[in-house]
Amino acid sequence: MITTPVITQHSPQDYRDHEAIAETRHEYHNGEIIEMPGGSIDHNSITIELLVILSFLLQETDGDYNVYGSDLRIWIPDVNHGVYPDVTVVNGSPVLNGDRTDEILNPTLIAEVLSPSTSSYDRGDKFAAYRTIPSFREYLLIEQSTPLVEHYWKTDDNRWHLEEIRDLEASVTLQHLPAALPLAKLYRRVCFTTA
Repeated sequence: MITTPVITQHSPQDYRDHEAIAETRHEYHNGEIIEMPGGSIDHNSITIELLVILSFLLQETDGDYNVYGSDLRIWIPDVNHGVYPDVTVVNGSPVLNGDRTDEILNPTLIAEVLSPSTSSYDRGDKFAAYRTIPSFREYLLIEQSTPLVEHYWKTDDNRWHLEEIRDLEASVTLQHLPAALPLAKLYRRVCFTTA
């Protein structure tokens, strides 16, 4: 007799109750609760540098921008997902999901530092889910082991454009935020090894 494993479906409220007391972070994927792996030293270094660079550059502008780290969850209603991007920028005030103070609905920019276990997901299904968010306009995928930033941005005709930046002397010029991110600063604490 062949048996099919039973996958327990959780409600969004079950997930939120679980997450409020969990010692590790989890994403919510339309009924499934999925534990998120921890990050490496390089992952954390790149994430912190990006937070600092964006915070500094955006506070120098006339705009109203808010930069958040990976403890703030984005809720994606169209696909019933709750996720924790490495870095999020909101243009204007964050729109909270109901009365929740730990979930927002309106990211403008999302950045993910890629890990071997999540890079396919970040480039594929997760990016597809993010694209259902009306306010989402810019996406950064940052490699850890080599200088490479994949920069996606949404054009006025709702197309997504890709630019790859590999030169440590170059910068990522954001299209929807008044900032350019120097790769040398972004990777300043990462020691690249040669084969």
